[in-house]
Amino acid sequence: MNIVAPAGNMERFYAAVKAGADEIYMGIKGFGARRNAENFTLSEYTEALDYAHERGVKIFLTLNTVMRDREIEALYENLKTLYERGLDAVIVQDLGLFRFIRDNFPDMDIHGSTQMTVANHIEAEYLKKIGFSRVVLSRELSFQEIKAVKENTDIELEIFVSGALCISYSGNCYLSSFIGGRSGNRGLCAQPCRKEYENSQGEKGYFLSPKDQLMGQKEIKKLKDMGIESIKLEGRMKSPHYVFETVSYYRGLIEDIDITERTSHLFNRGYSKGYFYGDRDGIINSKYSSDFGKFLGSIEGKEIKISENLMLGDGISYVSEEYEKLGGENVSKIRIKDKSENQKSAKAGDRVLLDKVPKGAKYVYKNYSKRLNDDISRGIKQAKKTVDIDGTFHGKIGQKATLELMCKNSKGENISVVENSETLLEEASKRVITPEEIKTKLCETGETTFSIKNLNVNFDGKAFVPLSLIKKLRRDATETLKEKLVLSYRREALKDIKKINYSRSANKNIDFSVIVSNSSQRDAALRHGIEKIYEKGLDVAKESQLGRIDLESGLAWNLYQLLENKNSSITVNWNMNITNTYALEELGKIPGADTVIISPELSLDRVKEIGETGIRKGLMIYGKLKGMFIEIPIFQEEKTILKNDQGDQFEIVRNSNENSELYLEKPMNLIPKLDKLLDAGIDELVILFTDESEEETEKILNSLKTKTGEYNPYNFQRGVY
Repeated sequence: MNIVAPAGNMERFYAAVKAGADEIYMGIKGFGARRNAENFTLSEYTEALDYAHERGVKIFLTLNTVMRDREIEALYENLKTLYERGLDAVIVQDLGLFRFIRDNFPDMDIHGSTQMTVANHIEAEYLKKIGFSRVVLSRELSFQEIKAVKENTDIELEIFVSGALCISYSGNCYLSSFIGGRSGNRGLCAQPCRKEYENSQGEKGYFLSPKDQLMGQKEIKKLKDMGIESIKLEGRMKSPHYVFETVSYYRGLIEDIDITERTSHLFNRGYSKGYFYGDRDGIINSKYSSDFGKFLGSIEGKEIKISENLMLGDGISYVSEEYEKLGGENVSKIRIKDKSENQKSAKAGDRVLLDKVPKGAKYVYKNYSKRLNDDISRGIKQAKKTVDIDGTFHGKIGQKATLELMCKNSKGENISVVENSETLLEEASKRVITPEEIKTKLCETGETTFSIKNLNVNFDGKAFVPLSLIKKLRRDATETLKEKLVLSYRREALKDIKKINYSRSANKNIDFSVIVSNSSQRDAALRHGIEKIYEKGLDVAKESQLGRIDLESGLAWNLYQLLENKNSSITVNWNMNITNTYALEELGKIPGADTVIISPELSLDRVKEIGETGIRKGLMIYGKLKGMFIEIPIFQEEKTILKNDQGDQFEIVRNSNENSELYLEKPMNLIPKLDKLLDAGIDELVILFTDESEEETEKILNSLKTKTGEYNPYNFQRGVY
C-alpha cells in the first residue's frame, strides 16, 4: 500500500521524499484545489520530477478544479512539458479536462479527485470505463462501504487517512463561492467552515468546523487487508516538519514497525477517525477551529498541573474559558512547585508555577515542542530515499572486469547498465582480494540514490582487482544508471493539439421547468402550465444507500442517478459542476443524458462562452442556493438558522436521510432581468423551490410574466475567481 504525500513547495517536497513517500501530489502555480498554496513553477516542477524519479517516487499533478474552455486549452503547453518530462499522473475533478487530457496524452494516468464525490462502485466503474486509472473516494465513506466498493471494482482506490476534513462533501461546497466569489471548486476556498457562527438559540460556536482526521494502526491494517492501493495524507499548506513526521508515521504503520504518533503535537485542532466507523458524533470541534496544540492543563491560581512534558524552548499559549487565545510565550524558565531552583524540564503530573498569566486565562496549550522539532530536523537532514538495485560483477584473468547494475522504474520497466574496465585483468602478484571484499566495496553506494540489495560476485580468485578499479566501476555504473533511470520516464507528446470545434450558442426557444420539494409546489407549477417538473433528490449516492436513490427521477443529482436512470431523457443537476463545453460533450455520451443545468457559480459572460454540443443547456434562474451538503446532522432540529459575523444568515435543514443541507437565506433571483438570457444559448430555465409556501410559489411563478421581484444575481453577475 502506497503513501500519497502532499507538497506545497520544494521544501515540503524534499521532506515527503526523505520520509518515504511513494507518491506525491503537487500543484503548479495558478491551478489546482490549493491555489493559495505556494505551489511550483514549471522549472521547479521538472526539477522535482527528476529528483523523484531518481528515487523511485511518482509525482501527480493536481488539476482538481473546474475550468473554462480557454483555461483547459491554455494548459496544453505546460502539460506537454511535464508529460514529456515523465509526469506520472494528473488528478482531475472536471470531466471536460479529463477528456482533453485523454485525447491529447492518451497514455497519461488520470486520477479522479475526491472533488468528484465518487461514493459507490457504479461511479468508480464508470470512471474506469472511460479511462481513469484511479479514484480518490469521498472521505465520508465508512470502511464497510470502502470494502464494498473495492469488492465490486478493480480500479485503483485511494483513501484519505489524515489531515483536514471538509465538513461538506468535497465538490459540493459552494459557500465560499456564493458569499464572496472565492470558489472551492476553483481552488480558492476562503474556508467559511472555520468561522464562528451564532445559531437560532443565540449560542456561538464553530458549528461547521470538523476536527482533523488521523487514522491509526487498526484502520491502516483494515485498508491494507482489503487491498487498497494508496493512502492519502492532506497537508500541502502545512509545514515541512508536519509532512515529514506524518509520512514517517504512516510508513511505520504500513511496514508494521512499532511507532509513536507525533503528528498531533505539530498541528492540533482536535482529531477523530473521521467517518471510518460510520460515526456521526465527534466529527465537529465547535470550541475552536485553528491550531491550538496539545492541552497542557487548567490554570489554578498561579499554577498548573501539566499533562504533557515541558522543557525550555517549548511554546505555550493561554486560552480563555471561551477558547479565545490570549497570548503565549516561549518557555525560558520552569519553576516546579516545592522546588527552589529553576528546572530545565518538567514531567507530566508536575505542578508548574506561572509568572505572568493574562487576565481571563483558563487553559494552557503547548503549541510547540522543541524536542520533537529538533528530532524531526535531524531526521530530515539524515534521511535518505533510495532505489533498490541488483548487480553482477565479473572478474577473470585475461578479461575486462565488468559490473552490471539493474533496477526497475516505477512503471515496472527494467533498466540496466554495464561498465567495463579499460584494460584486461592480470594475475595478482601479492595478496588476492576476496569476493567478500569486492562485494563490500561495491555496495558502498552511500553518495548515490541507490542501494544494492542483491549482488553476485563471479571472481576467479586470481586476478589483480585494485580498490580504485572497484570504486571507479561502481561510480561510473551508478551515475550511468541514474541517467538511464531518469531518461526512461521521457516520452514524446502527439504533434498536434486536439480541441473541440464548437460553435457559439444562438437564440433558442426556451422552456421552463421547476424542481419541487412538496406537493403544493408541484400543484402550483401544474396550474401555471409547466410540464417539466423535477423532484428534490440527494446530492450523493453512498455505497450503502443506493436503494434510497430514485432512479425514476428525471433529474440526476449525482453520477449514479444518471448512470442507472430508467428514463430515456434525463436532466443533470447543477451540482455536477459543469462549466465548459468539453464536460458537456463528455456527459452527452451517457445514454439518456438530455439536458445539463450549468453551474450557478458562473457569470453570464462565462455561460455565454460555453459552446453548442449535442446536449441541451439549462440554467437556474430562481432558488435558494445550496452552500453545503453535509453527511451528518449538524443540529437535531429540522431547521436551524446560522448567522456569521458579517450578518449573513443561512438555513441548515436536516433532510430525510439525516444529512444537513445548508442554504443561503436569500434566494438567487434572475427573473426580473430574464431578457439578459435570451442570447445566452440556454434551452431551459429552471426554478428551484425548497421551503417556499404555496403563496410564495405562486408569487414566483407569476413573476415569470411580470418580470418583477428582487433581482439577486449572486455569482451570475460577479462570477468567481
